[in-house]
Amino acid sequence: MKSFTTSKNSITTIAIGGFDGMHIAHQKLFSYLNEHGAIVAIETGYANLTPKSNRQKYSTLPIFYYPLEEIKHLSGQDFVKLLLEEFPNLQKIVIGYDFCFGKNRMYNTQSLKELFKGEVIIVDKVTFEGIAIHSRTIRKYLRDGNIAEANKFLGKEYTITGYMIAGQGIGKEQFVPTINIEVLDFLIPQEGIYATKTTIKNVEYASVSFIGHRVSTDGNFAVETHIIDQNIDFDGGNIEIKFFERLRDNKKYENLAELKKQILEDINNAKSYFAR
Repeated sequence: MKSFTTSKNSITTIAIGGFDGMHIAHQKLFSYLNEHGAIVAIETGYANLTPKSNRQKYSTLPIFYYPLEEIKHLSGQDFVKLLLEEFPNLQKIVIGYDFCFGKNRMYNTQSLKELFKGEVIIVDKVTFEGIAIHSRTIRKYLRDGNIAEANKFLGKEYTITGYMIAGQGIGKEQFVPTINIEVLDFLIPQEGIYATKTTIKNVEYASVSFIGHRVSTDGNFAVETHIIDQNIDFDGGNIEIKFFERLRDNKKYENLAELKKQILEDINNAKSYFAR
């Protein structure tokens, strides 16, 4: 995570929104900010594409977080007053066309223009291949396992982070070694096998990752990743998985020999994907 000591007094332009995903449409808003700009992220509690401070990975601008629960009771006038108290030299606000604020979301873009005496830039709908880009659309793609479409709308590969946990203990002995990961807060894509890249100790490796219930063994849900053609000595810590392509569904195999054969095929398919 980037760390900022930016004084709010130096901020003259802000973009306001939820900004879960930090996707293409969000980046369009940020393009209207200058070198004295900042991002104001309203925390609804539902962010799961880039939860909490993970948004900071995708911007060089400072991000300030405001819990919705603490501001949703404000009138439009009080909301603008709060912004001016927080950013006393504020001159410009950038918002999306569907931005609403204040108690019961009764204030909109026109209300902000009337209440704020500085410049208000309203960014129109941003589309990709004729479809409006929204975080909810990206979430649906991920839940459907449509990584390719999700990544197009994000403008980057979908990425989750987690921590190494103990697995079954049979992968290294009977199949291939995998790292088992506990993932919190992030939306987990649909069950299946994915071509991925896994970052360990700031080094990124080609990998193949499994998400789902281990229906051929213990039946438990797991997020596992295998580093391709590398013997990684990793004893725990933070892990990042970046999703590129969904290779297949999660399937049950009648015996471990069939399962191992399929795992080796998955690895070769992931290699082929990255070779292309």
